[in-house]
Amino acid sequence: MVEANLWIRFVLAVLATWRVTHLLASEDGPADLIVRLRARLGPSLPGRLMDCFNCLSLWIAAPAALAVSRRPLDWLLAWLAVSGAASLLERVGSQPTAIESIAPPSSPWSQGNANSEGDDSDVLRTETISASEYAHTDDGGAGNADDGHAAAASVAESLGRERRQAERRRTI
Repeated sequence: MVEANLWIRFVLAVLATWRVTHLLASEDGPADLIVRLRARLGPSLPGRLMDCFNCLSLWIAAPAALAVSRRPLDWLLAWLAVSGAASLLERVGSQPTAIESIAPPSSPWSQGNANSEGDDSDVLRTETISASEYAHTDDGGAGNADDGHAAAASVAESLGRERRQAERRRTI
């Protein structure tokens, strides 16, 4: 019976902490009192504290944790737990997370139009350069044969790595 009472007090402390912290950090308040208070505090330490939900929840949870326990060590643990739970509630209830399906990237090895004009959704680069062209650029060694072969090998290795990563993404 005592343990059930403890959990009820803990849940009530979490909900009260979340409500007061949300009011102070995110709402205008009745008759715009809270928003005016925030504006008056400005960039001062208390003003910045009122803009940070997690920071503010620590201070709001301190007296709320007294409802859970009055013994010093238990109160300390309850204080952190109440603040953490209020922060989790804020994170869960803030913005909905949209999960969208991503079409597998097209590749030269797949059927269909792999490099259609304007379709750059599967790579970061919008244009490609061949290994031989790369060897004749400033980055590729300005035509030096040894540097050109090294650059070509580097480009081939990079393309192979990208292909393997695309294959892994398709299987996930």
